[in-house]
Amino acid sequence: MSTITFDDFMKVDIRIGTVVEVTDFPEARKPAYKLKIDFGDEIGVKKSSAQITVHYSLQDLAGRKVAAVVNFPPRQIGPFMSEVLTLGFSDDNGDVVLVSVDRDTPNGSRLH
Repeated sequence: MSTITFDDFMKVDIRIGTVVEVTDFPEARKPAYKLKIDFGDEIGVKKSSAQITVHYSLQDLAGRKVAAVVNFPPRQIGPFMSEVLTLGFSDDNGDVVLVSVDRDTPNGSRLH
């Protein structure tokens, strides 16, 4: 793994947001959901495709705080344009566990 500078880290804009809508994504190659995430007034509501169906149901995700990279270019995932990258870690089976916060934080708060 190569070393990066603090300036390199600051180029990646990671924000917290609230999932305001979640639907199945049956067209995805691997099981996934389509999320709409509210990042507050500055960024607004953005869309994301997330392969998180193993650990989370549609009901688990509505209203949940999630972290995402908000300054990558949009990416076409089948018929869906994903605007942000929702963040998580792989468990022992390679399934995604979402990054979360242990206190309430305002939508749009930046990771530092």
